[in-house]
Amino acid sequence: MRDDIKLNPAAQAISEQLVEKLEKVYDPEIELDVYNLGLIYEINLDEQGHCHLVMTMTDTNCGCADTLPIDVADQLKQIDGIETASVEVTYSPVWKMTRISRLGRIALGISPRGGK
Repeated sequence: MRDDIKLNPAAQAISEQLVEKLEKVYDPEIELDVYNLGLIYEINLDEQGHCHLVMTMTDTNCGCADTLPIDVADQLKQIDGIETASVEVTYSPVWKMTRISRLGRIALGISPRGGK
């Protein structure tokens, strides 16, 4: 799991499954998954099996702002132990290209150094 995503202990315990599912949800405009694109900020899983995920979009006018959160929630609910899922979209902090993972940068043809 990326170190820039906040996880509570229950979410941390299933982090590999979370990554696997989040890598299946693609931003159709950029053609990269939401995990490697750096759109995920926080994931919390409670004792009742409710998963709450906080994410952003690449732009406030993103054409997939209505569908992407639904796709993310649908993927999360496929994980054993997650009964329900909600996705909160925030624009604070604003998404920046530096959030794209090394793998994502390579896939998009951007320098893998990430400006660091």
